[in-house]
Amino acid sequence: MFTVSDLEEFQTEHPDWQMELMDGSILVMGPSDYESEEIGGRLLTFLNNWVIPRKLGRVTGSSAGFILPSLKPEDGEEIDREKRNLRAPDVSFVRADQLKKTKRDFVELLPDLTVEIKSKSDRIKPLEEKIQLFLQLGSVVGILIDPDKLTLTVYRLNQEPVVLRDNDQLTLPDLLPGWELTVSELWPPEFE
Repeated sequence: MFTVSDLEEFQTEHPDWQMELMDGSILVMGPSDYESEEIGGRLLTFLNNWVIPRKLGRVTGSSAGFILPSLKPEDGEEIDREKRNLRAPDVSFVRADQLKKTKRDFVELLPDLTVEIKSKSDRIKPLEEKIQLFLQLGSVVGILIDPDKLTLTVYRLNQEPVVLRDNDQLTLPDLLPGWELTVSELWPPEFE
C-alpha cells in the first residue's frame, strides 16, 4: 500500500511522470495525445479569461493534485491523510472562497469543477468513474470531453448526464454565472 509521501518521493525521482494515488496503488499516466492536450489548453484559456479578471477562483491543468476527502469507514474513524487518494483531473476550477491563497503542495480539497478529456488510449468508463468519484465526494460539476465523438458530457450528482455537441452552449451558472462557451470552440482549428 503506497501513501501520499511515497507518491511525492516517486515524483521527486521521476519528475516527468504524472502519477495519481488510488486505493493505495500508484497510477502512472502516459502522456496525452496532442489533440487532447490542445483541447485542454483551449478550455484552460477560455476559463481563465473569465475567472481571472473576476477573481472567481483558480483554474489548473492536469498536474494539479488533489488529496481527496475520505469516505469515512463504517466505524466512523477518519482515514489518515497519507492513506487518502490523490487524483489530478485534466482541468479543474476551485472557487476563491475554497482556496484563498495558493499552495506549494497538493491541496486537501475538492475542485468545484472537474474535467476529464479522453485521450486516444483512454477508455470512457474509468473517466466516468473518476468524475463520479469527485461528484460523490462533493464536486459540483464534472465534464467529460470526447474528441472522438465531438461531444462534451456534463455530470451533476443524482442527475442524468447532458450531452452537448458543436453549436450547443456550455454554461455553468452555479459556478461561473454569465460564462458560456460554444462547444465547437474547443475543437482545434484546421489551418490551410
